[in-house]
Amino acid sequence: MTADEKFMRAALREAAKGLGQTSPNPAVGAVIVRGGKIIARGWHRRAGEAHAEIEAIRAAKSAKGAKGAKGAKGAKGATLYVTLEPCSTHGRTPPCCDAIHAAGLARVVIGAIDPNPKHAGRGVEILCAAKIKVTTGVLGDECAALNPAFNKWIVTRMPWVIAKAGMSLDGRLTRPPGEGQWLTSEASRAHAMRLRATVDAIVVGAGTLRADNPRLTLRGVEGRQPWRVVLTRSGKLPKTAHVFTDRHKARTLVYRGQSLRAVLRDLGKKNVTSVLIEGGGKVLGDAFDRRLVDEVHFYLAPLLCGGPHVVGGCGAGSSAASLLLHDVRYERIGGDLHVSGFLYPTPPS
Repeated sequence: MTADEKFMRAALREAAKGLGQTSPNPAVGAVIVRGGKIIARGWHRRAGEAHAEIEAIRAAKSAKGAKGAKGAKGAKGATLYVTLEPCSTHGRTPPCCDAIHAAGLARVVIGAIDPNPKHAGRGVEILCAAKIKVTTGVLGDECAALNPAFNKWIVTRMPWVIAKAGMSLDGRLTRPPGEGQWLTSEASRAHAMRLRATVDAIVVGAGTLRADNPRLTLRGVEGRQPWRVVLTRSGKLPKTAHVFTDRHKARTLVYRGQSLRAVLRDLGKKNVTSVLIEGGGKVLGDAFDRRLVDEVHFYLAPLLCGGPHVVGGCGAGSSAASLLLHDVRYERIGGDLHVSGFLYPTPPS
């Protein structure tokens, strides 16, 4: 591992602190290095607040110098490692490129280039024009993979779609009547709750709302309450459902008679960069049939119980037309098996 990779990995650890908190901005981390040692760290906490680079520069100013004086050198002459190309335009905050130049940083090491075609590479050009040494592409793939939802949304304005389900070995969603709601273990449900905390919205169908009356809230984890999205054809929904009566009722959206693709487009316009489809089988089936799913998280319980299938819809017409996951992971959680992976993107229609 090179020195640049070592320090970029430290920046990645900082960036991970913001996962699920920064939308519609990406999670970004930064460290400032002098003499082979990290003197300051920073990470983007939420949209509208200081970017990772600014956090790190401020931390460098407040750090004690060799003689114990605060801000003895600040960031002047040091190297900044940042997971994403510094911003070059005014948004909710001023451009980071200006702050980097003003801080007197001598070198900037960048992981991933800004995926926004309007801005990609502009930050690098501005820094180079300011006579700051720039290195790009250090752990670039890992840095880009940190923000798949942002990377998709900033280009297509469509959210990243995650399909999630807990099921029996025979592909069923529920236990027989009268035996309770849960198929998977408490450990699997806790794992899925952490996944829920990373998205901007949770999508369910009207059937799931009527049958299970889910709360679709965050429990046992910290994070922002995602939007709760209900899809319905008839519009006949129980007014007493939790999503319409609890303290998060203002975070509930109902879409009647619209295609899933149209719903996703509208959510994208609302700055929703990621959604978690939690059911039921019809909604999941429609999402897979229409090739709208980007990521899959299935939790398999060691049960054979019968009931509604996890994925409905028309299905693939042949094995060759079946959807194939890549970068698949198999993880044992208690007595359950967690299978996750990604689907190759399809051209928008």
